[in-house]
Amino acid sequence: VPMVAPGNVQVHVINSTLAKVHWDPVPLKTVRGHLQGYKVYYWKVQSLSRRSRRHVEKKILTFRGNKTFGMLPGLEPYSSYKLNVRVVNGKGEGPASPDKVFKTPEGVPSSPSFLKITNPTLDSLTLEWGLPTHPNGVLTSYILKFQPINNTHELGPLVEIRIPANESSLILKNLNYSTRYKFYFNAQTSVGSGSQITEEAVTIMDE
Repeated sequence: VPMVAPGNVQVHVINSTLAKVHWDPVPLKTVRGHLQGYKVYYWKVQSLSRRSRRHVEKKILTFRGNKTFGMLPGLEPYSSYKLNVRVVNGKGEGPASPDKVFKTPEGVPSSPSFLKITNPTLDSLTLEWGLPTHPNGVLTSYILKFQPINNTHELGPLVEIRIPANESSLILKNLNYSTRYKFYFNAQTSVGSGSQITEEAVTIMDE
């Protein structure tokens, strides 16, 4: 098998889900056989928004021939990763380069895990929601938009409310009685808004 590990491994993080890795080729005489390519082993060490550590699944990408760089797609935003590089010949893999640590920046969050609308009164509705399954960063706020829908399914004026990130419920007051409302709800990080969840609810007709 090859004798030495690739040197001078560098990682360039392009965005929250993509990184580029560079390495110096090994001297051909140390390959001790036919150079087939290089393998990059990479794995997520932890999410920076959640401190949970679970079973680490190593991923492997193979770059054929004498390439000295490769792209690592499909990374998770706001996470800490490690990687190393090995050279491959027909017999197997050489030793691994020293582990290199890199971090991906924040991304936009996934949609809130649920939006539940309860306790209808004449002029109010109560909203409850769950954190996004993948915050992909530090949540800065939630954005709630809502509008009335009339009997012919025409949409009325849209109202927008910004809610602090540490809240998980809200009582909406001063609504019209016996009116259907449509709600659009999403979470934000400093990067931007995540995908929204929609729901409809009706205030009651009379007490």
